[in-house]
Amino acid sequence: MTDIPVKTLIYNHEKFFIPEAAPDLDAVIQYELTGEEGGDYIIAIKDGKCKVTEGKAESPVVTVTADGRDFGDVLLGRANGMQYFMMGKIKLAGDLNLAMKLTSFFKMSGQ
Repeated sequence: MTDIPVKTLIYNHEKFFIPEAAPDLDAVIQYELTGEEGGDYIIAIKDGKCKVTEGKAESPVVTVTADGRDFGDVLLGRANGMQYFMMGKIKLAGDLNLAMKLTSFFKMSGQ
């Protein structure tokens, strides 16, 4: 199985965003990924669009912190995000209600 770089998976958020799943949502989500495939990413959802940029957001609504490869496994469906959260592999700060809904805003790529 070919591993897709985590950076590619993050930028795929734009392509797999489901606008009707997040009507009227105006939110900035920060990903703080560590390790070999780490990086800081800003996911901005507004006006039915999702835009990904690299960097640190000034005041994100939700911050997700995880090892880059672990987070990639969650995005690929190889690992359960809730289990990783319970194990402490994924940390959430901010609006936890929104954080729990995040996956419903995106189609799974199956890759």
